[in-house]
Amino acid sequence: MAIHILVTGGTFDKEYNEINGELYFKDTHLAELLRLGRCRVPVSVTRLMLKDSLEMTEPDRELIVAACVQSDSRQVIVSHGTDTMTVTAGKIAARVKDKTVVLTGAMIPIAFGSSDGLFNLGCAISYVQALPPGVYIAMNGFYFPWNNVRKNKEKGFFEPLQSAE
Repeated sequence: MAIHILVTGGTFDKEYNEINGELYFKDTHLAELLRLGRCRVPVSVTRLMLKDSLEMTEPDRELIVAACVQSDSRQVIVSHGTDTMTVTAGKIAARVKDKTVVLTGAMIPIAFGSSDGLFNLGCAISYVQALPPGVYIAMNGFYFPWNNVRKNKEKGFFEPLQSAE
C-alpha cells in the first residue's frame, strides 16, 4: 500500500514574491521533490490546505486529524509548518493509534534552493516505513516522538525535550 502524504503548507511550500519581498503560497512542491529525490516508493498525495502553521485554526487541525484517521494507508506523512507542528502532532496522537504518522517540514522554503525540505521529506519517507505505529516528527535527520521534541528557535533546529541518557 502506498504511503499517504498529506500536504498542509508551511515554509515547505512557500514562494518568494520578488516585488514586495513577502512569502506566499502558490502550489505544493511535493511532486517536484519526489521527482528530484528519485523516490520509487509508492505514494499518494492529498493537498488539504496551503497554510502557515501559525495561521492554522482548530478546524484546520481537525481536518488534518480526520484525513489521518480516514486514510487507507497505515503510513502517513504530513507536510506541516514547523512553528506549530507539535500542536498538530498531539491532536493526531490523541486519535490515531494504529498507524505510523510522521510530520515533517522545512526551515527554509523549497523554492529557495538551499532548503532542508528535500532531506526532511526523504527522512520522513524512510522513517514512516521503519517506525512502529505512533506519531513522530522528522527534522534535521532525526525522528522524535511527538511528545519529546521542540523547535529551538534560537538555534534553528528541532531537539528533544529531554535527552535519553
